[in-house]
Amino acid sequence: MRRRRGGTALPREVGALAAVAFVVALGFGVVAPAIPLFARSYGVGTTAVGLAVSAFAFFRFVSAFAGGALVERAGERTVLTAGLVIVAVTTGAAGLAGSFPVFVALRGAGGLGSAMFTVASLSLLLRTAPADQRGRAAATYQGGFILGGIAGPGAGGFLTEVSPRLPFFVYAGFLLVAGAVALVFLRPRPGQHPTPAGDPVGPGLGASGGADPAGARAPDPAGVRAALRSRAYVAALVANLGVGWVLFGVRNSLVPLYVTEALGLTAAWAGAGLLAGSVAQALGLLRAGTLSDRWGRRPSLVLGSALATASLVLLVLPPVTAVFLTSMAVFGLAASLLASVPAAVVGDVSPARGGRVVAVFQMVADFGAITGPLVAGWLADEMSYQWAFGVSAGVVGLALVAALRMPRTIRPVG
Repeated sequence: MRRRRGGTALPREVGALAAVAFVVALGFGVVAPAIPLFARSYGVGTTAVGLAVSAFAFFRFVSAFAGGALVERAGERTVLTAGLVIVAVTTGAAGLAGSFPVFVALRGAGGLGSAMFTVASLSLLLRTAPADQRGRAAATYQGGFILGGIAGPGAGGFLTEVSPRLPFFVYAGFLLVAGAVALVFLRPRPGQHPTPAGDPVGPGLGASGGADPAGARAPDPAGVRAALRSRAYVAALVANLGVGWVLFGVRNSLVPLYVTEALGLTAAWAGAGLLAGSVAQALGLLRAGTLSDRWGRRPSLVLGSALATASLVLLVLPPVTAVFLTSMAVFGLAASLLASVPAAVVGDVSPARGGRVVAVFQMVADFGAITGPLVAGWLADEMSYQWAFGVSAGVVGLALVAALRMPRTIRPVG
């Protein structure tokens, strides 16, 4: 039962996916502080510790496209649940690993499961939500990740103090809970059918209609090549590259060093800045999805990209604490739009059969998260923090250019 234009409750599947996202992010936050310390317990150096951290992200990146193809053949619910089980089993086993190579191998295998879960859940979300609710659905889903990510690290630090192995077992348990939620609440309901391609509706919106959230899907008839001919899809890719580069990469790796070395403050100030950004993003998500659905994808993406670019330009200025905190808060507001609008655009472009289209969208964010810290870190070492933030502003600025070139009405490809 749906009323139009944001006055209705979202489909049941959206709430279930947001709950799954919360549990997954909560568990990941619990285990994150333990990974470097546990890797260190094997007597390895700092570079090897970095390998243990990056193995998960690397294998997640290289397997995402295959995960998209699997979604098209086996269905979202099957792939989503299987991915959660894989990450749960490998994470629990990693906590029992007797050697460093085994630990790294298990972390890499967990990345494969994570790619399956991420692509399947986003594909299901975008296929289930009608076009005029797709922005709200994406914002709700991202909100689950954010709240879980905020709550997890604190508990993870306490559990790591008890035992470096304990967070791995707790995370595995959380993943099994998430898998149970998916099995119970994402079951297909009688009378649901796959979403038709439909006609574009409204400014910046694509097709509307319901979907079978758990059924198997035929191979993508349009394909990634057809999607890449859409300026809207390209804009979504460029925006997601910026999200990965800054939100998941540079912000976590460079900002704490910038605070302690450039601003001369304690690490607590770095935490305050990151918290300000997370709170601003969480508050922004309350309106970002509705704004995208009512105002249109193009103006929402332009606003988000412009705010993100401006926030990073502030960090190019001479280091000042107030400017830093302002930058973090503004970027948090921008991230609330950039975390939801590009995903909604992908759903508009490929509303019915988009496993690999969604996979490529996810891959560009992972690529940004992997390369952003490396490039920005090198620039900070060889040039300055201002250079690192300036180049990062340029990456996000490309999203602004791409958003300005988007059509006002997005038509499905194929």
